[in-house]
Amino acid sequence: MYYASIGLLSLIVVIIVNYTALKNPQNGRRPIVQRRYRHFLIAVMTYFVTDIFWGYFYERRWVAITFADTTIYFMAMVISVLLWTRFVVSYLENKGTFAKMLLSAGYILTVYEAVVLIINFFTPIVFGFNEEKEYMPNSARFITLIMQMGLFFMTSVYSMFNAYRLKGLKRSRYRAIAISGIFMTAFIALQAFLPLMPMYAIGCLLATCVIHTFVYWDETVEYDREIGTAKQLAYKDALTGVGNKLAYQEKQTAMDAKLSRGALRAFGVVVFDLNGLKNINDTKGHEAGDEYIKAATDMIGQIFPNSPLYRIGGDEFVAVLEGHDYADRNRLILTFEEEVLKNQKEGRVVISSGLSVFKPYDDKCYNDVFVRADRMMYERKGYLKGLAKE
Repeated sequence: MYYASIGLLSLIVVIIVNYTALKNPQNGRRPIVQRRYRHFLIAVMTYFVTDIFWGYFYERRWVAITFADTTIYFMAMVISVLLWTRFVVSYLENKGTFAKMLLSAGYILTVYEAVVLIINFFTPIVFGFNEEKEYMPNSARFITLIMQMGLFFMTSVYSMFNAYRLKGLKRSRYRAIAISGIFMTAFIALQAFLPLMPMYAIGCLLATCVIHTFVYWDETVEYDREIGTAKQLAYKDALTGVGNKLAYQEKQTAMDAKLSRGALRAFGVVVFDLNGLKNINDTKGHEAGDEYIKAATDMIGQIFPNSPLYRIGGDEFVAVLEGHDYADRNRLILTFEEEVLKNQKEGRVVISSGLSVFKPYDDKCYNDVFVRADRMMYERKGYLKGLAKE
């Protein structure tokens, strides 16, 4: 059971470590590369399964089923080498002559192994069993292992050569691939001299862990970070830096989802509208208008510091009050309105505002609260215009 336990442990570790890659092979910028990595992992896991059963069957000296399992074992081994080569060539994005030679060598190895394993059914040139039911490796097995060592070693050299032409994280990832190939080369050599030890399984385990840690996971994290940055930019108003209309729509959707679940019972909405922006654009130009908008944004942000703010139109903003700002809403809106009155007298930014809060027994959705706040904003706008005429 010792032999089988190594394969079982390797299988479990590979599944745990590479769960994300196995479950979602296209979660990144290069889905083809990730699919090929997943194919390699599946081949390796298939090999682990045959290795586990081989240890179990061989201990019981079940020759016929051990023979069948060993045949699958060798085929899974060479297919994993082929798929490893495909992954490396795809990852390095190099379609040169040497890359084509590596792929051709992988296919030749696979065809060779299929042929010798067929012959092995009639003449034991790869492996066999003696009268004591002991496993006996033969010459074709050593040729297979030497070919695999050569292919892994050449992919490592190929990866390292490409690494020296690069800098930064990409260089480190190429080196990690090269080191993984060296691991496989070394453990295949050990497997050749220790046929009853699970050296190839240990090599696969180490190689896949290195690839996952220093290549797959590192690249996935970088990709997620780039997506997060792009998403932030997509949701941000270019002029003011606050949330744009798309971000506001997502916020509204999220609020409605919470309301439908009964997970939200208290929030407020403040609608803001800039007075006189059209006149500034017409008389002083759009640059002055942009400065007016940014000054208004700063003013709102200073008085409502804990509330997400969104620009939903050219001169219209919305703040959603939750938590501390919601609890302190009456003081905040009073402070804001006093500041606006002061600005109107001094010829600075004037902003109309309307606040409304969620009424659990009356409001069915977020928009009900928004509509009331918007109506109150227009009432405030009329009041401020009346003061200006006086």
